[in-house]
Amino acid sequence: MRKQRHEAYTCCPLEAALDVMGSKWKATILFRLLEGTKRFNELRRIMPNVTQRMLTLQLRELEADGMIMRKVFAEVPPKVEYSLSDLGRTLEPLLRELYDWGQTHIHRKQPEDDPEPASSPPEKEARLASR
Repeated sequence: MRKQRHEAYTCCPLEAALDVMGSKWKATILFRLLEGTKRFNELRRIMPNVTQRMLTLQLRELEADGMIMRKVFAEVPPKVEYSLSDLGRTLEPLLRELYDWGQTHIHRKQPEDDPEPASSPPEKEARLASR
């Protein structure tokens, strides 16, 4: 594993788990690799909001932590493939549960987020203009 940010984990094993896969990109990469081996550009295509630099950084960290394997083919142009390691595969149930939770709650809106009752945009604009 790469060097952790703290001398020791003070809370619980959850700190160690989040240190390895705590970013949204790492979890997303791991989830995408559940589908099978991917090349760098395939990952970029299915994760359009991640920058090339960030994807490279996250892949390096996941490889250093032993979560993924990187296979380089000796050809021109270079071909590199990423796949889950055995250790990375142990996260499959957790990643699938997180995915299911997200599917269930992605459209959920908390009442305190919008204290005003739902109304059409023109009604809202008229109400704001009268203030």
